[in-house]
Amino acid sequence: MHSKSKVELYAAIRRDSRAGLASRALQRKYGVGFRTIEKALASVWPTPRKPLPARASRLDPFKPVIDQMLRADLDAPRKQKHTAKRIFDRLLEEHSADEVSYGMVREYVRKRRPEIRLEAGRAPPQVFHRTEPSSRG
Repeated sequence: MHSKSKVELYAAIRRDSRAGLASRALQRKYGVGFRTIEKALASVWPTPRKPLPARASRLDPFKPVIDQMLRADLDAPRKQKHTAKRIFDRLLEEHSADEVSYGMVREYVRKRRPEIRLEAGRAPPQVFHRTEPSSRG
């Protein structure tokens, strides 16, 4: 089979079928099976692929622990809050999470911290924006 897209393959099969080629000849010519020929003759568009099921992450067993740390940080002073590095270190020390990488923890904490703030009914943290200086006439 050439490096054709499935749409192009279906179109070529239909074209050759209209020209009089039998199903078996189409199978040999394009290197496909009986079902592919039937699908190509039945529909212009190939059926989309089924999405793959979500894979389990090595971080999954530790997500409740991380969430608990982040929830505890809601009431902690700013300087005492857990950084992603500190959470990672605690996972290694207290939970033997040797198969978890720092990048996995950092990414999860980055996404999850604002979600936990919203779940707790807290506004997003104050962000200071630089204002343009006013013109002094």
